[in-house]
Parts: sequence; C-alpha cells; structure tokens
Amino acid sequence: MDEFRFEDAFDADYGWQSWRRSSDGTTGCEKGYDVVLSYVSNESAALAVAADVEAFGRRALAIRADSADPDQISQLYDAIDREFGRIDVLVNNAAIIAHHCRVEDLNFERIQRIFAVNTIGPMLYAQQAAKRMSHRHQRRGGVVINISSASARLGSPNEYVDSAASKGAIETFTTGFAKEVAREGIRVNCIRPGHIYTEMHASGGEPDRVDRVKDTIPMGRGGKPQEVANAVLWLASAEASFTTGTFLDVTGGK
Repeated sequence: MDEFRFEDAFDADYGWQSWRRSSDGTTGCEKGYDVVLSYVSNESAALAVAADVEAFGRRALAIRADSADPDQISQLYDAIDREFGRIDVLVNNAAIIAHHCRVEDLNFERIQRIFAVNTIGPMLYAQQAAKRMSHRHQRRGGVVINISSASARLGSPNEYVDSAASKGAIETFTTGFAKEVAREGIRVNCIRPGHIYTEMHASGGEPDRVDRVKDTIPMGRGGKPQEVANAVLWLASAEASFTTGTFLDVTGGK
C-alpha cells in the first residue's frame, strides 16, 4: 500500500478533545495516512493527537503555525518537505468564532482576525499545497478539502455574521480554485458541517449551543465529529475521483 501524507491545518486550541476521540487525524491514520497537523498555542493538545496517530503505527508531525501568518505557514511546509517529501491531502480545518454580536457592534480587530484565520489562512495553505501537488510542477496530484460551515448559507444573524461571511468567502475560493487546478491532478472540494458536538462552541460563549438548537435540525440531533471525518475521508479517497468543486453538507438536513 502506498503511504499517504495527510496534512490537516486545524487549530488545536478549539475542539481538540472531540478531534482526539473521533476525527480526521486518528481516522485518517487508520486509513493509512501519515498526518501533519498545525496548532497555535495548545501544544499539549496537538501532541496528544500526534501520539494517537503514532499509536496506529503511522507517522505524525505537530507544528506550531498560525494560519494568519504566511511566514509560519511557509515554515510548516518546509518541515513537511524535509520530513515527508510530499503531501497528498490538505484539510483546511482551522477556524475561529467569537462571542455572539450584532454586525453594528463588531469591531475591526475581530473581523480582521476572523478573516485572517478562516479565509486568508486556508488560501495560503492551499497555495503552498498546490505547488507540491500540481502536475505543472511534476508532482503526482492531490486533494484539497476546505471546511466551511452551514453558516455560509444561513448567515448566522445576531450571532456571528462575520464568521459566516468568512466561510462564504472560502466557498467562493473553493469554486474558483477547483476549476483552476482541475487539469493539474488536484481535486478541491468543500464540506459544510452543521451543528457538531465540539468544544469550539465554548469559544463563542455557548458551550451547550448544539443542544439548544438541535430541535431546529430536521434529523433532531446534533452531529458527531466522526460524521464530518467520514465525509473528509470519502472526498480524499479514490471513490470521489470524479468529484471536484462540490459542496457536501453534513448538517442533518438543516
């Protein structure tokens, strides 16, 4: 079996416990992937995920890299080049939200930070990945999976329109980038998770958010991180070989 390099740009400061239990990192290594993951400040969380991956007999590398800092992103890819030599799959999973706020009360610093992490960062990660995947650069191809949110469709009024807008921008980027590299061996797709049980909601000031809104979900429950991870792995697999520029909702019908 070929070895695959699975890079996940995610923020280990948000949702890491759910990630350790049942998400892309450990599920990916079960499928034969080596895993590179980035983190901002919670080194212990990132190292715990890496240890889980290594327990499955795969290689793992945890690197501090702020998704809003292009120099740190470049350094991360330099480390990938040294340690692994190539990258097969990029999952742009880094994201932040802030406390509920109406648009008229948003401050510039909050908007700037959210777009830097949620939109600009994933674009920079994808840019670096393409240089290591594209047939134009004599590489073997690859897959980019952007993680958006159902909020890109719903808008999140009175809560975090800024975050929803940043995810909407990622969806536009997905469409354009997918067409740009479609003949270069790179597939680019996007997943829209809905209300998923992760610790990220606590960073928005509402740790019990999923339980509060679950009755608005047609399936009547919140989603599990594993269900999002399964969607990631399908899009990364050969089973999705003719799928690019598409959006997969994992929302329970909402």
